[in-house]
Amino acid sequence: MTKARWAILVMALATTVAAPAFADEALATSKNCMSCHKVDKKLVGPSYKEVAAKYAGQAGAVDKLAAKIMKGGAGVFGAVPMPANTQVNEAEAKTLAAWVLSLK
Repeated sequence: MTKARWAILVMALATTVAAPAFADEALATSKNCMSCHKVDKKLVGPSYKEVAAKYAGQAGAVDKLAAKIMKGGAGVFGAVPMPANTQVNEAEAKTLAAWVLSLK
């Protein structure tokens, strides 16, 4: 394989691997999640990486977080409650939860 073909293959694979993360961050932005959360720093709510660390390895974490995204929650990360996000449907909530849990 020539260097040029190898470079094209590597770029294509990198794009394929990175695309879902960008798409899910775009979904989080479009649903106003990024107004209160950031990937790697606390804003109003915890960072997504902090959420991922807290729920790492827990069975049913995607479903649990998806429910919190849609219905809201309180007390897990401090006194500030997370409001319900009625603009997020179940499929979107599960996509967002899976993305958050994938962050390291």
